[in-house]
Amino acid sequence: MTEHTKTDGLPGIEPPMLERAKPRSERMAGDKIECNACPVLCQITAGRSGACDRYANVDGTLVRVDPVVLLRKTVASEDGVLVPFAGRQQSGTGAGPEGESSASPATWDGNLLHAGEVFVTGVGSSTTYPDYKPAPFIVSSPAGGVDIVTVVTEGIFSYCSFKVKIDTDRYLGPEQANVRYKGEVVGHVTTAEYGSQMLSLGGVHHLTGGSKKEGRLTAEIMQLLGNKQAAEVTIDGGSQIVIQAGRAPIVNGVEEQRMRVGCGSATIGIFARQLFGKVDEVIVVDDHITGVLTEHQAGRCLDIPPSGVKIRGRKSTPGRYFQVANPGTGWGGTDIAEPLSIIEGWDATVARPGLRLLMTSTTGEHAAWYLLDDNLRPVEQPMPAEVQRVVERIGENCEPSLTTVLFLAGAGGSLRAGVTENPILLTRSIKQTLVNVTCGGAPAYVWPGGGITIMTDVMRMPDNSFGTVPTPAIVAPIEFTMRLEDYQALGGHMDYVRPLSSVLTSGAWHNEGAPTQRKWLHQPAVNVWPAAAGPMLG
Repeated sequence: MTEHTKTDGLPGIEPPMLERAKPRSERMAGDKIECNACPVLCQITAGRSGACDRYANVDGTLVRVDPVVLLRKTVASEDGVLVPFAGRQQSGTGAGPEGESSASPATWDGNLLHAGEVFVTGVGSSTTYPDYKPAPFIVSSPAGGVDIVTVVTEGIFSYCSFKVKIDTDRYLGPEQANVRYKGEVVGHVTTAEYGSQMLSLGGVHHLTGGSKKEGRLTAEIMQLLGNKQAAEVTIDGGSQIVIQAGRAPIVNGVEEQRMRVGCGSATIGIFARQLFGKVDEVIVVDDHITGVLTEHQAGRCLDIPPSGVKIRGRKSTPGRYFQVANPGTGWGGTDIAEPLSIIEGWDATVARPGLRLLMTSTTGEHAAWYLLDDNLRPVEQPMPAEVQRVVERIGENCEPSLTTVLFLAGAGGSLRAGVTENPILLTRSIKQTLVNVTCGGAPAYVWPGGGITIMTDVMRMPDNSFGTVPTPAIVAPIEFTMRLEDYQALGGHMDYVRPLSSVLTSGAWHNEGAPTQRKWLHQPAVNVWPAAAGPMLG
């Protein structure tokens, strides 16, 4: 075997142009073929798949194992039906699930009037690597009376990470602390946001800048999280956490329930009127800003007299205290289990026996009711029902604890060559909103500034959208949709533009008759239709 195999199939290119990419035939057994879908160049035995499990040797032909995912606007029948592109069946070759009849009611009927209801995603589409060739799918179809083109590929990303937003008031670990997966550092704790702790996982330095084990495990956890599966991480100096997109985090073995309604000061402001007349003092314990009702502006506006309470920590403004305790997994994200420990004492000239004190956390999960005795010492008592209802209201206003996983990637590199021979024109067109960028049909936010830096919520992408290659790097879908005339203007590969009907008949342009399969999915209602988004069709 001397020709370049097998994922490109570029017509009319003579072997000398592929000199550096030739298979090492002199070292390869006759029943093997070389895969050039990534720099690893696996030599794959017949009936086996490569190291990435994405390509397999089927009777001497290199085929993509996973089906190409196509989206449709409406559900004709059940989702998830697998259909071979060219009507060929697959059997036990190790190259993917068996195909079903192309007459399945879930397929497109070929009517061009409905072409705008079908979108080819990059999931399972194959890659442009080694980047001298056009993208596997360059699909033309009408949308809103406009001819559009969608350039579809699977990008191989080294410059990528996941930003993990964990909605909880629980302390997870110090900012900048290492996050470990199976003992290897795969990321760090980044700045907390309102009611949420944030992790940054992956990135080029963990994928390629450390040991082989670090790179391998970084890619492994990124693939798990991107595919909406659970992964357990530990934070140096902090907690052990199980995180999974769309699920509540499990911190030190306990599933989280709520994120905070606000900081201690905000909680005072929100519920001061509802507590008015029912309490003499309220202290909302919080790792960031602990609130004290009678000192707070809300208490002053309601003419609630001072209680004489003295709070530990650093006073910021009236009724707002910083650093009342250390961060932890106790009350309000602090390390305390006994809330009275943040009280230094009472001003005997102001406080009085019988004073009613409510102490609560920002989620209402912790709350206690006290009366001052004759020695001005708080004594815990059963909480009155009318106060309990307000505490429950605090909890009611807390949103459920959730883990959100955002894929962040730099697409400004060589994959642009699959779109155009002049990559800078693609970058400029995206910044001019002439091109809509999606990932598996899900909307992608494009960051300002240079390059094409995108961010996508993995929960809005099809299941199992992410793969890996052992370089190591992450494989993820990306699609660029634009007007046909704009694609021509940016120097696109016009010779490889094919109508949707052709794509659904024969698959990728370099398919070479391989039994590629497709999978139909209904576009989630939360996502706009990817071929009709933004100013592109305005």
